[in-house]
Amino acid sequence: MVIESVNPTTGETLARFPVMAPDEVSAILDGAVRAQRAWAGLSFPRRAEPMRRVASLLRERTPLLARLAALEMGKPIVEGTAEVEKCAFLCDHAAEHAEGYLAAREVPTDGSRSFVRFDPLGVVLVVMPWNFPFWQVFRFIAPHLMAGNGGVLKHASNVPQCALAIEELLRDAGFPPDLFRALLSPSGAVAGVIADARIAAVTLTGSDAAGQAVGAAAGRAIKPAVLELGGSDPFVVLDDADVAEAARVGARARLLNGGQSCICAKRFIATAAVHDRFVGLLGEELSKARMGDPLDASTTLGPQARADLRDALHAQVEASVAAGARLLAGGHLPDGPGAFYPPTLLTNVPRASPAFREETFGPVAAVVKVGSTEEAIAAANDSAFGLGASLWTADPDVAVRLAPRVQAGAVFINGLVKSDPRLPFGGVKRSGFGRELGLEGFRAFVNVKTVWMR
Repeated sequence: MVIESVNPTTGETLARFPVMAPDEVSAILDGAVRAQRAWAGLSFPRRAEPMRRVASLLRERTPLLARLAALEMGKPIVEGTAEVEKCAFLCDHAAEHAEGYLAAREVPTDGSRSFVRFDPLGVVLVVMPWNFPFWQVFRFIAPHLMAGNGGVLKHASNVPQCALAIEELLRDAGFPPDLFRALLSPSGAVAGVIADARIAAVTLTGSDAAGQAVGAAAGRAIKPAVLELGGSDPFVVLDDADVAEAARVGARARLLNGGQSCICAKRFIATAAVHDRFVGLLGEELSKARMGDPLDASTTLGPQARADLRDALHAQVEASVAAGARLLAGGHLPDGPGAFYPPTLLTNVPRASPAFREETFGPVAAVVKVGSTEEAIAAANDSAFGLGASLWTADPDVAVRLAPRVQAGAVFINGLVKSDPRLPFGGVKRSGFGRELGLEGFRAFVNVKTVWMR
C-alpha cells in the first residue's frame, strides 16, 4: 500500500511513499516518548532556542515550501507564501510568550502556599488536513512543543511531502530528532494510535465526520481531545453596513484558499435594504478572480485540492439549484485538465438546500435575503455549525450587543474571519470543542496541577 502525492492542477503523480508498517510506527512512538521526557525537563528559554531557529528556517525556505503546497494541494503561490510567513510569526510568538502563558499561578488558600502549575501531558497525536498544510500543523507545534509536549503527525494523505518537509524543518532547527515525527499511515490507523498507551492526547482539524470518529476514539481511551471541525460561516450585512467594503471583503473571504477553509465565509445573509446592491457588488468582485496555475504569481484561484472534492462541491451546487436557488455565476465544470471550479454565486438560496445547510468547501457564495436584523441573527444561527461569523454594521454599539447572540467561536466585526496567534481559535456545536492559540490554546494539552503546601 502506498500514499500518493498528486498534482491537482495536472493530475500528475508527484511521488509515492510506502505506508509505514506497524513496527515502524511503534518505533516512532517509542522515540517520541523518550524525546518528550527529556524535552519536558528543559527550561522555557532552552525550548525557545530551536523554536526561534525554525522561524528563521521557515522564512529562508518560504519559496520552496510555498511551491510544495502549490504542487500538492493547488494553493496559489502568493497565498502559500503568506501561509509560511504566518507560521514563522507564530513560532516567534510562542518562543516569546509561552513562558508567560504557562507560568504558575499563585492562589491564596488555607495553606502556607498554594499554586497551579501547567505541566506537559506527553506525546500528542496530531491529525491534520490538507488545506493549510503548514499552518495547521504549526498551530500545534509552536504552542505545544513550547509547553513541553511531543507529537506525532498523521497528515492528510494527499500532502505527504509537506508532512516530511515539516519534520525536516524541525530537525534542521535543532529540535530533538524524535520529538515530532510524521506517520505515513492511512486514516484507518488513527483509532489504533489514539488507543496506544504512549499517546497522551489527540488534536484534529477536519470534517465533522472525522471529528465524530476521533472524538469517539479519544473518549473510549479517556484521553483529552481538541476538535476543530467544519464550518458554514455566516457573513451578515445589515442595513447600515458599508456595502461596497463588505462585498470586497466578502469575495476575498469566500475565495481565500480556493474556498477550502473552515472559516471561509459561506452563507451571505443580507437585509432587504442592501441585498440587491450587495449581490451586484459581490458578483463583480467574484468575477475578478483569476483562475489558473497556482505557480503563476498572478493566479488568485487555483484548482480544488482533489477532483473528487471538486465533483462533490458541484453536486451541492446542482442540488441547491434544483431546490430553488438561482445561479448567477459559475456553477459548471470547466473543460480541460485539473480540478478547477469557477467562482459561483447563488441567490434566493432555500434554507433546506445544501448551499445553506452543509459546508461548501470551495468557491461557492450562497446569498440569503432577510427582512431585519433579528431575522439576520436567526438565519446566522440556523446552522449545525458554529466556527466563525462576520458581522457588518456601522454602529459599534449594535455590534457589541449582537456579538453575544451569534453562536460561533469568533465574531469579526466589519472584517474577514481569521486565526491569530494572540487569540483563541475554535468553535461550538458541530464545529468542535477546545481551543487553539491564545492563552486558552497554549493550555490545551497541559496538566493543570494544584500544589498545596503547609
